[in-house]
Order: sequence, then structure tokens, then C-alpha cells
Amino acid sequence: MSQQMEEVKKSNTDEELKWVGKKVKRIDGPEKVTGEQKYMTDYHYPDMVWGKVLRSKYPYAKIRSIDTSEAEAHPDVVCVLTHEDVPGFNGFGIVTPDQPVLCEDIVRCTGDAVALVAAETLEAAEEAIKLIQVDYEPLEAVTDAESAMVQGAPQLHPDGNVHSHVVIKNGDTAKGFEEADFIFENTYYSPRQMHAFLETEGGWGKVEKDGSLTIQCPGQYGHRDKLQIARALALNPERIHIHSSPNGGGFGGKDEITVQIYLALLALNTNGRPVKLHLTREESVIAGIKRHPFKVTVKTGAKKDGTIVAHKVRAVADTGAYASLGGAVIALAIEHAAGPYKIPNVDMEGFCVYTNNGIAGAFRGFGVNQVCVGIETHIDMLAEKAGLDPIEIRKKNAYRQGEVSSLGHVVKSSVGTIETLERANECDLWVNRDLYKSQASEPWKKRGVALATSFHAVGMGLRTPDYGAASIELMEDGRFKVGLAIEEIGTGNGTVYAQVAAECLKCDINNILVIQGDTRETLDSGTISASRSTYTGGRAIATAALNMISKMVETAAEIMGTGVEQIEVSDNRLIAAGNENRSVTYKEIYETLKEKDQSTRVEGHFYFPREKKELKNSGGAPHHLYGYMTHVVMVEVDTLTGETDVLRVVAIPDVGKVLNPQGLEGQTEGGAIMGIGYTLYEDVIMKAGYHQTRNLTDYIIPTIRETPVIETIPVESMESSGPFGAKGIAEVVMIPIIPAILNAIYDAVGVRLKKLPAKPEQIFQAIQESKSHELVSG
Repeated sequence: MSQQMEEVKKSNTDEELKWVGKKVKRIDGPEKVTGEQKYMTDYHYPDMVWGKVLRSKYPYAKIRSIDTSEAEAHPDVVCVLTHEDVPGFNGFGIVTPDQPVLCEDIVRCTGDAVALVAAETLEAAEEAIKLIQVDYEPLEAVTDAESAMVQGAPQLHPDGNVHSHVVIKNGDTAKGFEEADFIFENTYYSPRQMHAFLETEGGWGKVEKDGSLTIQCPGQYGHRDKLQIARALALNPERIHIHSSPNGGGFGGKDEITVQIYLALLALNTNGRPVKLHLTREESVIAGIKRHPFKVTVKTGAKKDGTIVAHKVRAVADTGAYASLGGAVIALAIEHAAGPYKIPNVDMEGFCVYTNNGIAGAFRGFGVNQVCVGIETHIDMLAEKAGLDPIEIRKKNAYRQGEVSSLGHVVKSSVGTIETLERANECDLWVNRDLYKSQASEPWKKRGVALATSFHAVGMGLRTPDYGAASIELMEDGRFKVGLAIEEIGTGNGTVYAQVAAECLKCDINNILVIQGDTRETLDSGTISASRSTYTGGRAIATAALNMISKMVETAAEIMGTGVEQIEVSDNRLIAAGNENRSVTYKEIYETLKEKDQSTRVEGHFYFPREKKELKNSGGAPHHLYGYMTHVVMVEVDTLTGETDVLRVVAIPDVGKVLNPQGLEGQTEGGAIMGIGYTLYEDVIMKAGYHQTRNLTDYIIPTIRETPVIETIPVESMESSGPFGAKGIAEVVMIPIIPAILNAIYDAVGVRLKKLPAKPEQIFQAIQESKSHELVSG
């Protein structure tokens, strides 16, 4: 490597950075705040037609026949499609393609698609859908995951109702519990949470003049969507172009195929006319994936000095009618069920189970949200029982970099758990908690302050291909076009990409044009999920930037007639060492390359770091990288109604290097609010396989009124393999706040909640039962 390359690499670790780590305004900010930003579902085309999906009438039924004749006779109908019109494989699914594109002989949930219609108007499409006659034979719905596992239960899939079973064992739990001075055992229940993104599933499909197919649809992995569409339509994937960014919110809910295949099918049957399909909120609720509801039984044993010696977990996840990413969700849940601790004896297992309760899949936190409550609640119970400090117990049991985790593997990447706990111990809310607790707004209201800590894997794990790729093109005006397939789903990753590129290429950030979510212009960079966006995109850009610098240095040396070792990269130009008057601009580099008919584009590729050996039966554990987080919260509980307000939150993430402080604060604040909603309000109610929750009118999410004061105190536990030392953070920011709120409710009113969401009536009832118990015991 030349001296110049060494200098570029060295600059990546220098503290004197111009763009990275600075409060750079979002490059897409002006368009979004003014409303000028156009999303995929905002577009209209001349001569367009409207698409509509016929969903199942029953949660579980056989299809005897489908009669589309009346719909086809509608004067404004362009086409009506059923399973017979699927030319390729009639199924999709990221890991297990078990969900039919259009159902043929059976439906397994009310979100199942049975037929498609394209019509001249939306009203006509809606009319035509109602004219399709489907003769069903209703079957007994399976609605309880535990019951679905019992012998004799109706079998929803050929291989049975248990989609996956994962196990992680380490040490001897029986011996550990024998040695324990305290044992805590409880069962916790978590809800079916809805992504509630602003932009519901929808988009466009159209056949281009050259016969290729363009799909404009918000997604979280356009290159993978392209492959799933190609498989269903029996097309060459190279003839399919996916435009999946910008995206009006994802949170994992658009990681799976939503309507892309429907758009493609319709587009191929509308005589070259573009087709639009956009789900209403009601359709989105029924057909869209949700967070897996869990039942988690947790048993934890500890010594009097606070050392945790044994931990046993049994988790059952309701994945609904189809697999989607359910197997990966339960695997990640079990990987994280012991927290970021070094417990010598663990026995943890998880089941992912089919039911007729809609479809569950990826959602921010990916199973860790459901299992973190057990260990973090038990640690607070231990602190109270043993008379120990809850922070010191966590520090005592937390592993450091290079130590062995509860899973039994050596954690080689950066670990900031103890640092986050130390910041928590020093923060104003914790130091002055007794003062704040005494300042309740009404005599009948009680305040509590508590904390919790957790972690979340970064990247896809051992069983899934994980790689990054980026392209950088020097343009005619001396600016750079940076291309990554990783979509913009609201996180602001495009701004971080611009910062990394500007830093590496020694140019102004305004000279960087970022292209995302376009399979025609960008390399396959993997999915925008698994907290991998910043790490993967940033590292891919840094890798490509080295190649661009090398190309420019060689060209500059040739222009100035000097050796490459004499060339230095300065602001938007290259200079001959020791002679500021001899320089070449980036624009001149472009002109020279074009004159020589040489490419002005480079690529950067890398493979995501991973562990060498998978834990047996774990489903892909352990990961190589993790993000860590501690939350301190203050709640106020109305003892007369059970209503609970979260008043203050201190978010303390370990992110490695903070690439954009504003972006980090946006993540921690959004994650905290989402965690509050999950803990106190949100639940999609199902009854006999039917959605009782049908819209946001009866699904409660936090508003600005429920948003507390949120303070962010980052910990920079630098990750040597990451871009400038960064690692992922997007998911862990909503995890420890869940048990922290529950611990704070206990601190306020002395009741432990084991079923989420902790609604007012549930809290009120627990308070009353606690009072009754006190009277009896007294």
C-alpha cells in the first residue's frame, strides 16, 4: 500500500475530523419538513389503473371454488387474477417461502390474498372485488400458540405447527440453582405490536418500453424483493428494476414482501398501463406483519452477593399463519434472553409456532424486546431481596470485551455495558431520584425511578449471507455520486453516508450525492435491518473511497509528472508534496480520466465480520457485534386510575463512534417513545383469528402528549472493525426502557406487572390486590 493509502487509512482514526461526529443537518431534511419529498405512493402516472386485493373471509378455511366472472364483466375492470395467473412459484417468504402469492386451496389467516383486480378507478376496483365469489369451507382456527403445540391440534402446515425450536445451553443449571441463595421465577406475556408507519404498504408497477419491469414500492431490501418477484413471475431478475426508497417508515414491517409481487402481476396484465396499489390502514392492519406475541417463563438463581449463577428460559412465540422471519426472531430472542451478562449456567429454549392469528415477522428489536423483561426484572427483585444496589449488581455480572458471555463464547468486539451503567449512576435523574420522587403532581400520584440495561446484535448472524457494497463515481463537476442499495426508511442513514464519504474523500459534504434503494444504480448492500445500516454502509463507502483515492492519486501523479508517493489529498484537490502551487482539482481528474477513456467509477466490497463457530441448535448465534444500552426512567402512577405517565428518560447507548449526534438523538428519542408505547399502550387484539383492532382509531400509540423529556448520553466504546469506530444502534434504543418502566412502576406503587401492555386497569387492579394482601397479612 502506498504512503498515500496509509495516510488515508490513518485519517479514519484521527480525532480531527471535519464531518464525522459533527451535527450535520440531514441531507433530506428540507424536502421532508416542507412536504416536497415524494414517496413511492405519492406518484401518479397518465393512463394509470388501480389495483385491489381480495382477502380471505375466514382465518382458516378450505377454498372450494373461486368465481371471477361477475368481476370480469364489470365495464371498468381491466383484469382479474387468481392463483392460476401466477406463472412461477406461488409463494414467498424471506427464509421459508410458505406464504402463497394468491391462495389456491386453503387460507390460513384473514390477511391471505385470494384474488387481484385492476380497474379504471379505485371505486371500480373496490366494486369488482366484492363481485368475486369464493366458496369456503370454514375450519377450526388455531389461535393459541401453546395449544397449537399439543398433539391432536389442527395442523396448519405439512410439517406441523412448530416452525422452529432453538436451544442454548451452557454449564449445569440444576447445579446452579442448587447453589443459589435466591430463586425468582415468573411468566411474562408480551403483545402483538403494530408498526404503525405513516406510509402504508403500496406502490407502482409498470412495464417499460423495452419489456423490463419497474416496481416502485417502499421496502427494506430491494435486491431481495427483486429475486422474490422473479421467482413468482418466472422472470429473469435482471429484467426487474426495484425502486424502494425513500420509505415512509419501516421498523421491520417492510422487510418482507408486501405488495411488490401483486404490483408485478398486475402490471404484466394491464396492457402496458402502470398500476397503483395502496393499502388502506384497515388493510394494512389485517394483512401487514406484526411483532410476535411471546409467553416467556423465566427462572433466575443468584447468590447473596448478587452473583447470578443460573438462568432458565422457555419462550413461545406466535408467528401467525406463515414463517416470514419468525425462526430468526425466536433465535435472536433466545440468544439475548440472559442479557449482556456472564451467567455460568443457562438453559434457554424457544419455540416459533404457527397459528391463524394474522402474520408476525420482523419488528425493531427482533425478539429481544419480549425476553429482556425477565432478566432485568429479576435483577431488580434480587437487589431488593439482597439489599444491594441495582447498578452494582448489573456491573458485577456484566461481561467485558474479551470475557465469556452467558452463551459460553468469548466476546471479541467492543462492549460498553459497564460504561453505560456508570453514566447512569452519575446522571441527575438517578443521583437525585429521591428528590424527584417526592415531587409528585398530586397527593394520590406516586413516582418511581428505575433502570434497566440490555443489548442487541448488529448484523445477520451466522446463517445468513451478510456483506456490504458501495459504488463511488466521480462526476463531471468534480462531485461524487455515492450509491448504496440500503434504503432510507426514516433513520437519516443517507446523511451518515454523505458524512463518511466526505470525510474519506476530503471534500465538502455538499459535493456528495447519495443514491439509495435503486437496484438499477446501486450494488446489493443487504437489508436495512438488523441494526446494520450505519456499520455496513459506512464501511462499504470507506472501502470504496480508498479505491477512488487510489485512482485519483495515480491520475494526479501522471498529470503532474511525479510519483504517487509525492501526492497528497487536500480539500477537493490533490497537491504535490511540499508545493501548494502544484495541484490538480477533482474536476480535472475527471476530465483526464474521460480523455483516456477510463472509468470514473469504483466499487467497495466487504464481508460482515462473524464468529467462526455456531452454538449447536441456536439458530445462528452468536453474533460478532452488539450494541449496548441502559435506560433510566421516571414514571408517575395515578393510584386512583392506574394511569401511568413516563416523565423523564435518560438514554445511554453504546454506539461505538457517534457519526452524527443529531441522528443518534433521533434514534434514542424515537426508540424510547416506541418502547413506551409497547410497554403501556399498544396491542393488536385478536379474537378467534379475527382482528378486533382495525385502525389507528382503536390502537393507542404515544403522541407528543405522552412524550417525556429525553436526555441522551452516548458512550463511545470504539469498535475497531467499524467505520471510524461506529457500530449499530437502531434497535437496542427501544429495548431496556421496557423493563425500566416496569421496574419504575414497582418503585412507585409496589406492584410487579407481568403482562404487557401494562394498561391502567391492570395497574389499578394490581394496586388494589396489593392493598388487600397487605390488609390480610397485617
